[in-house]
Amino acid sequence: MFRFRCEIGLTEPVGEELTAPAAAREIVSALWRFTYPSTSGSDDPFFNPGKDSKLGELGCVKVLVFVAEKDILKDRGLYYSEILKKSGWKGVVELIEAMGEGHVFHLEDPTCDNAVAMEKKIVAFLN
Repeated sequence: MFRFRCEIGLTEPVGEELTAPAAAREIVSALWRFTYPSTSGSDDPFFNPGKDSKLGELGCVKVLVFVAEKDILKDRGLYYSEILKKSGWKGVVELIEAMGEGHVFHLEDPTCDNAVAMEKKIVAFLN
C-alpha cells in the first residue's frame, strides 16, 4: 500500500517558505484546496504529517523521500522525513536529493541523468 503525502504548506512555514512572498504561499494553499476540496485546511493531517496522530502507525517498513535541490517544496520533503523519524514509527526513511534540479524535473525531462537515477531508485525500492 502506498501512502502519498502532499506537503506543500502548513500554517507555520518552514525553510525557504519563511522568505517566500505571501502571494506564492497563497497560490500553493489555493492549489491544495482545489486539489482536495474537502480539506480542513493546511493543518489537515493528510496535508501536514505533523498533525497526524497515527503517523507512527504506518503499515510499511520503509519510506523513500525524494527532494530536488532547487524545488521550493524541498523543505517540505525534509520536514516529512524528520517528522516521520520522530513519530515513533519503527521503519527506515531513506532521503534522496536530486542536486541541481527543480520542481517536477523528472516530468519536464524524464531522460535527464537525475530522472533516470530516480526511476532506478524507485524500481529498486519497490523490488
